[in-house]
Amino acid sequence: MDDWIDYYDSTHTIYASKLHRDLHFQLIARDIIGYIGQPDAVVLDYACGEALSATKVAEACGQLYLAEPAPGVRGRLIARFAPNTKIRVRSLEDVRKMAEHSLDLVVMNSVAQYMTPEELDSAFAAIRRLLKHGGRLVLGDVLRPEVGMPRDVIALLRFAARHGFLRDALIGLVSTALSDYRQLRSRVGLQRYSEADMIAKLGKNGLTASRVAVNIGHNPWRMTFVARHALVPTFRSS
Repeated sequence: MDDWIDYYDSTHTIYASKLHRDLHFQLIARDIIGYIGQPDAVVLDYACGEALSATKVAEACGQLYLAEPAPGVRGRLIARFAPNTKIRVRSLEDVRKMAEHSLDLVVMNSVAQYMTPEELDSAFAAIRRLLKHGGRLVLGDVLRPEVGMPRDVIALLRFAARHGFLRDALIGLVSTALSDYRQLRSRVGLQRYSEADMIAKLGKNGLTASRVAVNIGHNPWRMTFVARHALVPTFRSS
């Protein structure tokens, strides 16, 4: 994951325009809010990125933790949200030290593809420890093995056409093809999981999960899962 952290901590060109970037975070915030069950919920956004619309999420819950591994991005988050007492910024190391069973909802969106399988197992184990009984992990934007980059391009162009930045998106695709992102994606790769494999991986880490019908964000060919503490059967001695 370190190579990807360094990339997102740099001046990258992953967004076609400011409008694209702003709409992306607005959509993610809207979808996260849809998973907040009660107004006093304690929510963690795991590897949140710039989280430009986090204020909207904070308005819908009791406390919002933004966990971000990239130090430069984390510094901007601290500066941006310092006046908001409902938002606290943490490193991933800080997250592992949080109190057991202290979170109602954890969102990990568009993150699994950047982590090695071992790193993802470690993250799931930490999240399971932090979730309250009855709390949920929402794992969004998971890449599928049979769906390649052409579908990502189509999803972006449809999103751009709906929101008026199609020209910028086309230019951005050319820029991305020539950028460090494309080189890094070719060299390091992205992790992909089938629905069954991700459910099994969550199960191995003590979480029972199911795929939901609608993915977080604009790409309908990626997957979102909702996971909870696995039920442990109680055996009575006769």
